[in-house]
Amino acid sequence: MNSVVLVGRIVRDVELRYTQSGTAVASFSLAVDRRFKSKNGDKEVDFINATIWAKSAENFVNFTHKGSRVAISGRLETDSYQNKEGQKVNTVGVTVESFDLLETRAESQASNSNAGNVFNGTSQPSSFTQQVAKSDPFGSGQEVEINDDDLPF
Repeated sequence: MNSVVLVGRIVRDVELRYTQSGTAVASFSLAVDRRFKSKNGDKEVDFINATIWAKSAENFVNFTHKGSRVAISGRLETDSYQNKEGQKVNTVGVTVESFDLLETRAESQASNSNAGNVFNGTSQPSSFTQQVAKSDPFGSGQEVEINDDDLPF
């Protein structure tokens, strides 16, 4: 099975093009934080190239921009080509099958104004993310603590 799910921030504005038959195709790169820090304590980031097709591509372009925090799911695809020096170059990218916007438009624009901090490991979660993490899903007004032992799986 070839399936991948990534959460990250868009590195630059999404590039929308159309094939000769009129099908929309959008390309972008996603900055995804690694789970662990490097030996010197820095947060490391992977930059993943992705492509999204058809109406989804047009929607993605309309609702995202550089710095937007998104979740994408799809499949890995490999390809290769010969560069100008005649060397074979292998590439890996994600073909997006679905996506989720993880911020409101205002939060996304605010994070975009702080884009210098987004990709160097010093970014902080948005206020929306912090609010969701602290909110009580049961509406009792009290903090809820869940341990791994409480989970049925």
